Amino acid sequence: MDKLMNDEKHYVTLNNYLRYKYHTKVARISLNAGLSCPNRDGKISYGGCIYCSSNLSGDFAGEKTKPFKDQFDDILSIMKLKWDTNTFIAYLQAGTNTYADIDKLRKIYTEILSINHNIKVLSIATRPDCINENVIELLKEINKSVEVWIELGLQTIHEKTALLINRGYQLNTFEYAMNLLNEANIKIIVHIINGLPFENKEMMIETVKYLNNYNLFGIKIHMLHIMKNTYLGNNLLKFKELGFNSLTINEFVDITTTQLRYLNTNTIIHRLTGDAPKDLLIEPTWTLKKFVVLNEIDKHMRKNKIYQGDLCIK
Repeated sequence: MDKLMNDEKHYVTLNNYLRYKYHTKVARISLNAGLSCPNRDGKISYGGCIYCSSNLSGDFAGEKTKPFKDQFDDILSIMKLKWDTNTFIAYLQAGTNTYADIDKLRKIYTEILSINHNIKVLSIATRPDCINENVIELLKEINKSVEVWIELGLQTIHEKTALLINRGYQLNTFEYAMNLLNEANIKIIVHIINGLPFENKEMMIETVKYLNNYNLFGIKIHMLHIMKNTYLGNNLLKFKELGFNSLTINEFVDITTTQLRYLNTNTIIHRLTGDAPKDLLIEPTWTLKKFVVLNEIDKHMRKNKIYQGDLCIK
């Protein structure tokens, strides 16, 4: 993957990887199957993670009341304003998209893949505690015809933080899911969050170092968004009284670029910041300037001549 880095980007971007593989721009279409989450419906908890909105991390996904074809067409019409492309990733973003019986999941996946013959990838966001052997067999079946990516929300390896954010599972559950997926040759993308309450730089770096133990296809590094109508947003003053502060943009750039240095170059960087609806975001407001954040990361890496993986122990 080293060859996908260049003078501008000192890390392996998803865009460069997809252009190298498909020789064109690939658009990701975010869909909503209306599936719930065991951390919200009472199976594990009713509260969900303390930062998660009522849209279950699908604030920019399709409208769940619409058929998948209509969701796809709605989002594609917006995409076409930016890019002229006919190659797609269908992304089941909102909710926990392996959290249903197998027949229902098969119907969902099959219906989505029938929308457009130029869907090259089915990317499925889910939780490690919703990966089991039956799900694995279905994913293997789908993977024979269309490439399947599984996106797992890890956020942190630190159990104390996991309890604080009400993640709802322990690290060994994540490890079990990773091993099942690796054995099935399903590509895995892991989500982590920088700036979780009371984590320091060293703890965030430890999370990335740990991920090098696995055959990891991709990573999404998010900044913690504090939004209205979430537990964290509603209790932000209490957290601040205990010493919690959101990362500044400079802190985020420093931490994230250091994480990239420890991350092996076989891992594709799918995201280095995140999006939150402007009307819901409390802080940090600097995250609204997504391209500024990415530019600061690039400038920092170029200025200091640092690259993804240059501190990674091979």
